[in-house]
Amino acid sequence: MKPLMILGIVLIVLGAIGLVVQGITYTTREKVVDVAGIQISADTRKTIPVPLIVGGLALAAGIGVVVVASKRP
Repeated sequence: MKPLMILGIVLIVLGAIGLVVQGITYTTREKVVDVAGIQISADTRKTIPVPLIVGGLALAAGIGVVVVASKRP
């Protein structure tokens, strides 16, 4: 399989995931209290939003790369 074709397929998959997921969520643990050897921590969920346009552009670029790769000898 051609490297350009693989790149196109990867872009298509990432674009589709970006359209479906719409954000990356992760959890961090933060110390709230640390007194006399007693520690209290809290889990905080944070989300990095992924705009729909980014997923759409990646999907369109992937389709374009696959089309170009399939036409090249």
